[in-house]
Amino acid sequence: MVTAQAQFLYSPNNCKILHMMRHGQGVHNVEAEKNIDALLSPELFDSPISALGWQQVADLRKYVHATGLLRRIDLVVTSPLLRTMQTAVGVFGSEGSDAGWKSNCPPIVAHELCRDRLGLRPCDQRRSVSECRSLFPKIDFSLASMESEEDDMWYPEAREPYEDIEARGIEFLKWLWTRPEKEIAIVSHGVVLQHFLYVLENDSADPSVKTSLCRRFNNCELRSVVVVNKGMMDSDYIPSATN
Repeated sequence: MVTAQAQFLYSPNNCKILHMMRHGQGVHNVEAEKNIDALLSPELFDSPISALGWQQVADLRKYVHATGLLRRIDLVVTSPLLRTMQTAVGVFGSEGSDAGWKSNCPPIVAHELCRDRLGLRPCDQRRSVSECRSLFPKIDFSLASMESEEDDMWYPEAREPYEDIEARGIEFLKWLWTRPEKEIAIVSHGVVLQHFLYVLENDSADPSVKTSLCRRFNNCELRSVVVVNKGMMDSDYIPSATN
């Protein structure tokens, strides 16, 4: 007897495709491999990507162009930390004129909810919104989450609990469902993306999903999921993901 794997039908109105990617290797990643305590150094404030990170960004840019992914993405959402914005613009931005950007590149918006784990480490503290705007004039910083000029989310005393990252993930996913775009790229951080996926796989009947989908991201790794909102009429429902 042949048993087929269960298949499901969903309206495209209830689905979004999310392309989740971690930033290119950061200078703080390099220093942490030598000594984890280096992450406490103020010299690593809002760490940029490294030379290897730039090469990873260039390689991913080639991939999204060669596969046609760039043409399908309606929106890019990035963490407002330097390394993620460098990655977002490096992968999805234009190498040419402003007109080239408008015609060939998806809009990029910054959102505080998808930034790195908060607290303690200066590498995870962001710059002022004014400085971010001057560095990345093509990124939209007008969302309500970016209203605070200075970084009032980061705190020096302790690291953000993982359950708080998942709570951020729930709020971020709810925000995504308010957006009209159907295919969205999210440029964020390894631990944050991992915990956002923990939220998405909450009702999966397949135990292999967590193993295959929710493993830690490598630098500049791209992972795509279809997110199904099975309860769009229920504001408390958390959507689930399939790979």
